[in-house]
Amino acid sequence: MKVFLSAAFLLLCLSATAQTFTKSDAQRCATRSKAVTIIRDSYGVPHIYGKTDADVVFGLMYTEGEDNFKGVERNYLYQLGRQAEADGEDRLIEDLQMKLIADSTAAIREYRTSPPWFKSLLDAFADGLNYYLYKHPETKPLVIKHFEPWYPLMFTDGSVAATNYGDINVRESAQFYNKTVQKLGAAGKPFTREVEDIADRVELGSNGFAIGPSKSASGHAMLYINPHVPFYFRSEVQLVSQQGLNVYGAVTWGQFFVYQGFNQHCGWMHTSSYADVADVYAEQVAQKDGQWVYTYAGEQKPVTVKKITLAYLKDGKQEQKTYQGYLTHHGPVLAEREGKWMALKHNNRSYNALLESWLITKANTFAEYKKAMSLLSNTSNNTVYADDQGNIAFWYGNFMPRRNASLNWREPVDGTTPATEWQGVHALDQIIHVYNPSTGWIQNCNSTPFTSAGAASPLKNQYPQYMAPDGENYRGVTAARLLGAAGKLTLDGLIKTGYNRYLSAFDDLLPPLFKAFEEYTGADKKQLAIPIELLKNWNRISDTTSVATTLGVQYAAQLFKQLPRVMSTESGTYQTERVRAMISYAGPQQFLKALTDAVDIIRSNNGGIAWEIPWGQINRYQRPDDGKFSDSKPSLAAASVASTYGQLPSFVSRQMPGTQKFYGYSGNSFIAAVEFGPRIKAKSIETGGSSFDPKSTNFTDQAKGYLDGNFKEVLFYKEDVLKHVQRTYHP
Repeated sequence: MKVFLSAAFLLLCLSATAQTFTKSDAQRCATRSKAVTIIRDSYGVPHIYGKTDADVVFGLMYTEGEDNFKGVERNYLYQLGRQAEADGEDRLIEDLQMKLIADSTAAIREYRTSPPWFKSLLDAFADGLNYYLYKHPETKPLVIKHFEPWYPLMFTDGSVAATNYGDINVRESAQFYNKTVQKLGAAGKPFTREVEDIADRVELGSNGFAIGPSKSASGHAMLYINPHVPFYFRSEVQLVSQQGLNVYGAVTWGQFFVYQGFNQHCGWMHTSSYADVADVYAEQVAQKDGQWVYTYAGEQKPVTVKKITLAYLKDGKQEQKTYQGYLTHHGPVLAEREGKWMALKHNNRSYNALLESWLITKANTFAEYKKAMSLLSNTSNNTVYADDQGNIAFWYGNFMPRRNASLNWREPVDGTTPATEWQGVHALDQIIHVYNPSTGWIQNCNSTPFTSAGAASPLKNQYPQYMAPDGENYRGVTAARLLGAAGKLTLDGLIKTGYNRYLSAFDDLLPPLFKAFEEYTGADKKQLAIPIELLKNWNRISDTTSVATTLGVQYAAQLFKQLPRVMSTESGTYQTERVRAMISYAGPQQFLKALTDAVDIIRSNNGGIAWEIPWGQINRYQRPDDGKFSDSKPSLAAASVASTYGQLPSFVSRQMPGTQKFYGYSGNSFIAAVEFGPRIKAKSIETGGSSFDPKSTNFTDQAKGYLDGNFKEVLFYKEDVLKHVQRTYHP
């Protein structure tokens, strides 16, 4: 049995020699800071100028510390597998998963062997955050008091999550790793996949649209950037250096590259991908001479054991717990099913993934962008692209293992045979893609790529099933319909399209209700007639003044509680085929009961008085200064609902502790629309505002525009930035 030291243990060994931020470091950073100029515009957006790319990265990380150090640290606690150090032992299994999946010793090695130009960026990352902490002793980190330059190599493509675990969740990993070794490998119970009520899921999708010259009023290509994430998840920035960097967009807290944005020549929108890029192998294990072995190619191979010591907070002190992690050549073992160990094969973290994320921000042509993407290391994202030469493009995924297409890769595959091994990766032009479609438009809303460009969409039968396992969703239905029917779009017209609030899910959810009502002969039919008539007359567009929106959303929520729970391995969004299958199982009484329950719940939430409540009266935007939502504090009416119902913008809301009203917490975040002419023309909006300081004028100055879809002008050129200066300073 192979045994090697864990990343955590090696880091403990390195800690004695690990750098701290010394006086000479402070002097060095103070000298560098003079080469960096930060201009905060009237909305608080930082425009960061420097001589070198590394100077700009230094300034960016300093501003991230200023704006949301808590978010930066939290993201790294997750990526480094150190959440339990802040939150206690309930996080230990999550940390264990991350320690098994992402190897920090490899990241350290990659940092040390990086070429000088890239190493300088990594050094600048650490210097920027450490200098911020040095200059702001009032900021008290939860755990990370010193940032190391290899940290970004643990957090490489913009998504704060590892690749899918092949449906292996924390509960399964806890059951496996909290057992004694003697019990591991015993005949287990048949595996029952966890199911969940899709009405209860948090929607974390995104929308990306590209408009070609033939569909554009100006004749220039356009891009619409609309990620759906928890509020305040990314910052809006501009990075400009004398080494050719000039990029604007959204940066995930703790990263030094623009994740979704544009430069002077091209732009990109990443949507979360559900292409199959990680696989689970069912390993046949046994004990031999007191050691674990697994069968492969007719032989027994030793299981690798990795001792992992994790720290966790308990009663105000740091305690430690040691696990024995298990790995086969396929990857880390994360669960056990029916006596077989489930090993995850993945590519969650790599040097090339971070390199790719950086290089796309400096690409100036379609060919250069494709060259960067040809590193084939982004495991999380689809990409929608547009540029100033009129090109538009879409790639469904990026890293895509080549496999035996006859196997079902959505389920665990046999780990005992070489027949299930990956056979390299597909080249960029071999994965599902669209280049300059004849329809003149592209859309991706985390759904099937086979409707991404209307009649010019890729053909499903030309690709193996594992490349695109997910189906259509209601956002995709709405987007394809709107873009297909649109005339020549202006930039404002593109924004208006992106804020369309038609709820296409109700095209499926309401007709069976109406049919059930028509056939109903109960004594309370007259009582149901009023809400039925309201929904029949509803245009299925959510709005602040719409009583039907309130009723429709509550009806759908109650209906899903009654219908069979459904298996979901794709995004947190309502896949059309799953919803239609659920509806097909329902009887007339279930639709009518859902409506009756909806009316009763709305009335109860309104003090038992009336159920005819306009949506905006209960659906609110609030950014409390203390983080606690309250019906007694000022708030704004929000017209949107969760985009799981098929509308394009997203505003996921719920009742918070102690509230009767619903408050938004996830959905639209940084949004931008860009036109790539001889001169960049762009507009953007953020959730509420760019500042995290409740005393700042930029805390909620964008809230009304965010809710209504009234975007601000992007200040891309320095001469325009200088006309709207709020503050100019060095780090």
